Amino acid sequence: MQLDIETIKLPQQIMDEMSKTVIGKEEIRRTLFVALIAGGHVLIEGLPGTAKTKVVNSLAQTIGCSFNRIQFTPDMMPSDVTGFYLYSMVGEPRFVEGPMFANIVLADELNRTTPRTQAALLESMQEHQVTVEGKTYPLSKPFMVIATQVATGAEGTYPLADVQIDRFMLRAHSEYASFEEEVEIVANIDYLDNPDLEPIISSDDIARLQEIARQVYVSRDIVEYIVSIIDTLRRHPDTESGPSSRGSIALFKCARALALFEERDFVIPDDVKRLVIPALEHRIRIKPEAEMDEITPRHILSKIMEQTPVPRIKS
Repeated sequence: MQLDIETIKLPQQIMDEMSKTVIGKEEIRRTLFVALIAGGHVLIEGLPGTAKTKVVNSLAQTIGCSFNRIQFTPDMMPSDVTGFYLYSMVGEPRFVEGPMFANIVLADELNRTTPRTQAALLESMQEHQVTVEGKTYPLSKPFMVIATQVATGAEGTYPLADVQIDRFMLRAHSEYASFEEEVEIVANIDYLDNPDLEPIISSDDIARLQEIARQVYVSRDIVEYIVSIIDTLRRHPDTESGPSSRGSIALFKCARALALFEERDFVIPDDVKRLVIPALEHRIRIKPEAEMDEITPRHILSKIMEQTPVPRIKS
């Protein structure tokens, strides 16, 4: 596959346009783009005031797609997310679409709502559709859920179930800005609050990029490298439960999207290495005795990456 010049420039053009309203956050912006092209969803964790909502909003504006934000609270019902039927004394019942009917959906503070309402996202994230009272409605394409969650265990929160976490292709962390970045934020706040963002691509362009990403070459050695990492994780003595096949698929699809972002039509081992933490860390459960020894999923992943043989790229 030969990438044309116009296609090669698109990812960087998107990043440049987003930087008009978001200073820093390069890793999160890249993560969002990779997941979008790979057809997945993203979970962003971080303290309040770390620009989680702003970076998502800037992505939606830059790619010219519809955007809805759901502010989750403990009293929300599933129908507040998916939609509901409005009945009247005369005429047929009318379906009122919920906020899930958009290209980009920001599920803000998802772990502040109950597991029942959290589960309302599962069908839409997996099958890109919503079923209400037995009738199924397809969602727009592209479709992407970007969820944020506050610190696990904070007052008024409900932990995300493993089945919910597994639906997120990648996880990102939003930290406070560095000293230099915060100086730029404060000095340019008037412009950052009212940026003049231009859509760089349309939904049709995204579909084209997703199709191009599916054609990015992944050698058999790279596939075996991905599965070796997953298999070792599952058998690690400190792991209570490892990634499902969704973890392997996430690494595979995101590696292709990252290669496209890096202006390549083939995947290299470094693509996989860069994605191991965001694609797998949230899918690992540590045994209680290992947690007592302060062993973390990231610690296990680092050790496995050191021990797993890296395939050589044949020239």
